[in-house]
Amino acid sequence: MSGEPGQTSVAPLPGEAEPGSGVHIVVEYCEPCGFEATYLELASAVKEQYPGIEIESRLGGTGAFEIEINGQLVFSKLENGGFPYEKDLIEAIRRASTGEPLEKITNSRPPCIIL
Repeated sequence: MSGEPGQTSVAPLPGEAEPGSGVHIVVEYCEPCGFEATYLELASAVKEQYPGIEIESRLGGTGAFEIEINGQLVFSKLENGGFPYEKDLIEAIRRASTGEPLEKITNSRPPCIIL
């Protein structure tokens, strides 16, 4: 053993995997709309709860903030008009990591509006 922390090439035994291992999230967002900060904030909160999770970002179309978990669309700003609550996304990740069926997140917080 090297004693160095990090990933190993051997699959961990049950109960030894980092929380979120095996869950892949893709967040597609509109950069010109200023949604990158929201993505970074959400990604940070998710990584804090689930350090083993894979999070990928992609630039999307105007107004987009779409979240897929393991290839399934679980949130769409284009459909809901706002951003997801962290607690709802964390719950969806928990379900994905335990193999439970995913449900679409329909609650959303309104986007910031500057008057």
